Amino acid sequence: MTKAVMIAGTHSGVGKTTVALGLMALLMRRGMAVQPYKVGPDFIDPSHHTAICGRPSRNLDTYIMGTGAVQDTYARTQCDISLIEGVMGLYDGLDSSDTASSAHVAKTLGVPVVLVVNVHGMSRSAAAVVKGYQTLDPEITIAGLILNRVGSPRHRKLVEDGLKGAGIDIPVIGALPPNRELTLPSRHLGLYMAHEQVWDYGKMADFIEDNVDVDALMDISSTARDPGSPGEIVILQAGVRIGVAMDSAFCFYYRDMFDELQQCGAEVVTFSPMSDPMPDIDGLILGGGYPELFPDRLSASNTRYDIRAAAWDGMPVYAECGGLMYLGSNLEVNGRKYEMAGVLDSESRMVQRFQALGYTEAEVIANNHLSGTGQTVRGHEFHYSITECAHDARFAYRMRRGKGIQEGRDGLMVYNTLASYMHTHPLAVSMQKFVDSCREYSRR
Repeated sequence: MTKAVMIAGTHSGVGKTTVALGLMALLMRRGMAVQPYKVGPDFIDPSHHTAICGRPSRNLDTYIMGTGAVQDTYARTQCDISLIEGVMGLYDGLDSSDTASSAHVAKTLGVPVVLVVNVHGMSRSAAAVVKGYQTLDPEITIAGLILNRVGSPRHRKLVEDGLKGAGIDIPVIGALPPNRELTLPSRHLGLYMAHEQVWDYGKMADFIEDNVDVDALMDISSTARDPGSPGEIVILQAGVRIGVAMDSAFCFYYRDMFDELQQCGAEVVTFSPMSDPMPDIDGLILGGGYPELFPDRLSASNTRYDIRAAAWDGMPVYAECGGLMYLGSNLEVNGRKYEMAGVLDSESRMVQRFQALGYTEAEVIANNHLSGTGQTVRGHEFHYSITECAHDARFAYRMRRGKGIQEGRDGLMVYNTLASYMHTHPLAVSMQKFVDSCREYSRR
């Protein structure tokens, strides 16, 4: 039986990320092979999972990927234990449904849940909270509780007595006292990524070891359903080189994208548009990230001219969010404009409030090197920028859900370049067409 457990919370900010990271670090310290996962369309938390566990963290998103792809992704990796970090509150999904929620993923995979509950300022009332989570969906197995912000041993006893008095038989396997030293710093798009600071994961492991019954958690994880056998993966011989911008400005990528590029027969070449010359490549991908934090370096680098020339020559280029901003003529940050690559006839500027946040669904209205006309593409968007483009701009997508770039349109198209605010996933729209387009370009 495969060991697996999901760390979920009653709501965002309840402490599940700290618990998940601490557990990963502690289990790794004990010599276990830990496979991390993250529910939802998240690029940041998985960077910490990967840094701790020494293997890529995988996203599990039943809206974007579909349940079948989630099951296949989960079944693919061999490990001692799969540890899944949830998203938001346990039952928070698409609109008022459970689709894409932590609960939906737990049901899809047959994984038991350990629920993190903030009991600050509560005693018996905590039982009402837990009772609601326990009974809302009988298909969910909440197999353990971790109480956060427990003021004292007496406080823990009051909470546990309240749970017992309410007939709740879920064991409390951990009680965490307040600890401001473990607060994770964040900014406009979430936590800082793993590569941006020196993180003391060992301190998180110590905290969990002191306050959580890890043996009980391991017993809970043994109740997970066997994931079954994954579909066969065939890796084609590399016949095309695709450059991927990878640095502090462009760092939002799903690991599954790199895997699929290789499976489609592409050699992936990473480089930094801020500091590296453009490599010898047949196609280019510019992911999301934080170009707004490095506009001076991006503007000063001559690589932007090489990217412009390659795009003008017809090289396939695919960009998302931060990549969209970089490919425009300029990017305005704090009232100052910085020249960017100039591939697109567009301008972007940063603002103080987020402009779009949530899942997207788009109808493809113009054939492009990623998808075909009439196809449906799902993804998500999250940004604090506004992009304005020429009145005759060509778009690839009509948004059924989400905001896009302009008037419900997304996916700017010029030459053989496609740039959108929408982040896609390779299990929602395959990279095969893009790789094929790069192969055609290489043969010119």
